[in-house]
Amino acid sequence: MAKKARQRISYVLELPNASPGGHRLGVNGLAIDRDNAILYSGGRDGVVCAWDIDRDLVSPGRAAHSAVIDTSVSRTGSKPTRFRVQTQAHTHWINDIALAQQHNAVVSASSDLLVKLWRPHGSDSKEPATIGQHADYVKCVATPDQSTNWVASGGLDRKIYLWDLAGGGKALEIDVSGEEVTEKGSVYALSVTHSILASGGPESIVRLWDPKTGKRITKFVGHTDNIRSVLVNQSGDMVMTASSDQTVKVWSVTAGRCMHTLTMHNDSVWSLYSEEPDLSIFYSSDRSGLVVKTDVRGTFGELDDGLSVAVAQENDGVSKVVAAGECIWTATSRSSINRWRNVDTTIAELPNTFKQHRASIASSRSRESSLPSAPSPPPVNGSLKREISAKSILRISNTASFPPSLNREGEESTLGHSRKGSEILPDPVVSSAEPIHQLPEETIEGQFGLVKHRLLNDRRRVLTLDTAGDVLLWDLIRCQPIKSFGKRHLEDVEPEINTLEAVAPWCSIDTSSGNLTVVLEPFNCFDAEMYADELTLEEPVEFREDQRINLGKWVLRYLFARLIDEEIRRDEAYRQKLNEPLEKKVTVGRMNPPLAIAIPPPPGWVADTPGTTPRANGMHYPPMTPGMAILSATPGSPMAPVLEGFTTPTPLTPLDRRLSQVSRPSQEREDYFSDAIHSPETPKPAQTPAVDTRQSEDKSTAKTPGENGKDKEKDKDSKDKDKDAKAPTTPFGKKKFRMNMSFGSMKLGRSASTTATEKPAVVDERAEESESSSNHEKEFEDNFRGVIQRLRNEYDKQLVENPDSIVETRITPSLPNDTPVLKLPAGTKVIIQEETSGGSAELYRGTVATVGHDADVIEKLGPQWLGEVLLLNTVPPKDPVKVSFVLYPWRDELPPITAADGNNRLNANRMLRVKKILAYVAERIDPQPQVEGEEGAGASAPVDENGEPMLRPEEYLELYCNDQLLPNTMSLATLRAHVWKGGNDIVLHYKANGRRKIPVPRESAEGGSGEEGTGRTSSASGIGQEQQQQGAQAGATVAAAA
Repeated sequence: MAKKARQRISYVLELPNASPGGHRLGVNGLAIDRDNAILYSGGRDGVVCAWDIDRDLVSPGRAAHSAVIDTSVSRTGSKPTRFRVQTQAHTHWINDIALAQQHNAVVSASSDLLVKLWRPHGSDSKEPATIGQHADYVKCVATPDQSTNWVASGGLDRKIYLWDLAGGGKALEIDVSGEEVTEKGSVYALSVTHSILASGGPESIVRLWDPKTGKRITKFVGHTDNIRSVLVNQSGDMVMTASSDQTVKVWSVTAGRCMHTLTMHNDSVWSLYSEEPDLSIFYSSDRSGLVVKTDVRGTFGELDDGLSVAVAQENDGVSKVVAAGECIWTATSRSSINRWRNVDTTIAELPNTFKQHRASIASSRSRESSLPSAPSPPPVNGSLKREISAKSILRISNTASFPPSLNREGEESTLGHSRKGSEILPDPVVSSAEPIHQLPEETIEGQFGLVKHRLLNDRRRVLTLDTAGDVLLWDLIRCQPIKSFGKRHLEDVEPEINTLEAVAPWCSIDTSSGNLTVVLEPFNCFDAEMYADELTLEEPVEFREDQRINLGKWVLRYLFARLIDEEIRRDEAYRQKLNEPLEKKVTVGRMNPPLAIAIPPPPGWVADTPGTTPRANGMHYPPMTPGMAILSATPGSPMAPVLEGFTTPTPLTPLDRRLSQVSRPSQEREDYFSDAIHSPETPKPAQTPAVDTRQSEDKSTAKTPGENGKDKEKDKDSKDKDKDAKAPTTPFGKKKFRMNMSFGSMKLGRSASTTATEKPAVVDERAEESESSSNHEKEFEDNFRGVIQRLRNEYDKQLVENPDSIVETRITPSLPNDTPVLKLPAGTKVIIQEETSGGSAELYRGTVATVGHDADVIEKLGPQWLGEVLLLNTVPPKDPVKVSFVLYPWRDELPPITAADGNNRLNANRMLRVKKILAYVAERIDPQPQVEGEEGAGASAPVDENGEPMLRPEEYLELYCNDQLLPNTMSLATLRAHVWKGGNDIVLHYKANGRRKIPVPRESAEGGSGEEGTGRTSSASGIGQEQQQQGAQAGATVAAAA
């Protein structure tokens, strides 16, 4: 089975005051529908827009090319362009668009690897449908005419595909890899007829293909740079290409060579357009913004005698030009589209010199004049300009005789005239043309899009800059803008609002489409956390002390909140069908009560089994509530829903399942040299919700550290003898052992559900083999639906093995005290993408409001890890990131905590706070006597000898790094990044602030209590050593200080 491509989740935040009606970034594609007077545009924001234009300007009944009319009169006489409709077709740049099927369909090619079809005239106004996909950016799309049912597309994957517009998929594939350099075979330009398909790209070679078979017909070599645009005439015997080498070449298919090289441009030529079947009139645009109209009618193949006119000058490079009737539209890197008045090269008055030149051409040929006579249009308001300035006429090629080139003295050069063989011609001066139009007749305004961003240190907020120069602050978790800073420099605003934090990378930001897109990758989206006490919530939520919130899980939980609700509803319906027979059986039993009643055993009674703890009903846990579970739990209670030693697995109730996940030991205890996030694949110790180690210590028979040291060997010898007789909840006096039990040390603790004898181990091994073999019998899909299939398979197995038990749900989404409730904007877009060799391909796109309706699609296309996060509240396994540090007293004013062997190197989770390190120090140098009595919600706070409340360690101790006092809430990650700023172990110094007197032991006292001190110090040493070896078991003594 092939390895599935990695999938990722993206969400797009809504821009403030967003409304349809224009692009937010530059426009790359234009297409004109003359029949319906509609202009289509495709932009870098992934949007396709439709515009209603003045029908009189493009009506086929009018003269195809109007005279040069005064622009002031034109502006008042024509109707303004109106926005019609738009669609968010793609998530990345749209590089090209084309009309098909009698102008009823718009085909778009995008950098998101997709080719999509949009039917803007449909009554149902469906979203664009994907008809094809490349392995890299799709750069161009073309269709032979409006009657065909297929379209061709080319991209950077060096492939040309023919796609069926009816949804039939790929009709033909052509590999256009470069002959010498494979990578240069990318397709940047494409044109197609029924008989020939022409392509060009960085290889600078024009290739011709048969669109029916995909076989290569021929190739044309002559350009010296990237080919940016291609046109093919209707008969298929002539090809016109525009290149970055500043030339336009005309190729003869029958002759197999270049016939003409046109040099009217002085910059890279980006676009070609023609409405004429024989390409006798065409438009071209270049990187400098110059728009040129060229008319070669009547030249009888001698294109040097044609007329090339500079029509307009844009401020930016023109990526696309189209024309219809009296108008020319240009697209640039700006979000607006300009409309220019067309130039009539037929009836307009030309300069006398050009007239004489055309007359000499006509008289030298024994054929009738090539210039057709066309009736002059009636004057508009009595004003009609008919003359084209000589400065606007361009020299069509280097071999053209008009207009003559000038030498450096301003005189006509002899180029094109007779000269002596020994005469050296001076270099001609490139004269700058004066375009006929300096300003557009109309500008179709766009909107403002994001062009720049800065992710702040907390990685929850981001600054953006839009095309209007406005700076905006966003909240990535709540998916909304926070504050606007107006028109300012992004670099000036950033230091004002940035914070001193170091948070693990959990997302990436993309503004290439003009919107703020947040991308979540499965390998790191669960790495970042924040402390719950840093949140500002609308509704108060009770959190555990120092509880941390996983940012990736938090935002995913509410992006797909409606999907979770839908899956819970489907799960209830599925289980209801499974439970129907049992419910009927119970109903029948109530109607027919038994004649005799069996006396049940006493509650909680179970037959004596070595190594097990009595439980209510023999198997089930007693009911628990979230509040009481914390105080009533014991260190050895199991959390797993299946009990070893029993043949019938018993699932936890939904409440138990949720409590087992939410009411875990406090996160601050896991901070100490252990990972705070568990995965289902990582072996975890048996434990109950909210194990309170202090409570278990007070209820246990405690031993002093000295007694532990003396009786160590004795305990070791008698351990095996007492194993069968001891209950798993037998307390350990030593804190290190107690905490290891809480964190599940395999050496010291045993689950209460595991028998003490060694014989059942063989049975369990066989059971594992049986379970493993049964899992191999049934395979599950490697997607979101596979998680649901596993759940339902467990339901079915439970129903077979225990038909008298109600099947309870196993869906356990995270609760509000784990992921606080977020009210995300309903229009926030949610996208599922798949990684490919050339980028990311879109698999699904919806919104926060529609993910529930699209449950079937998400189940099929969504990744499996997403299902586990949403439905099971589990994240992919990953080793925690640790930070190493050493502790020293400040100027030896306090006792050291160095281990007996001299090893004082410690390490802990990167999110460990300074106040927890101070708690560890306080336990080592100033252990507090434990107060006997009850603990819990009603217990009074500990007091000192004066009856005053005892100070917490962070209130009378301080921690320094590089002589800088550290805030109590600073994490180790922030400390390393912004204070220590190095790669070695962090050196920390602890110091008393004088609020509490800390006794410094005398030499004699140290000698007298050496055994106790050694025991405590050894624990600290063991922390550092075990941490390096075992990870989660190290630093357990530090957790006791919490």
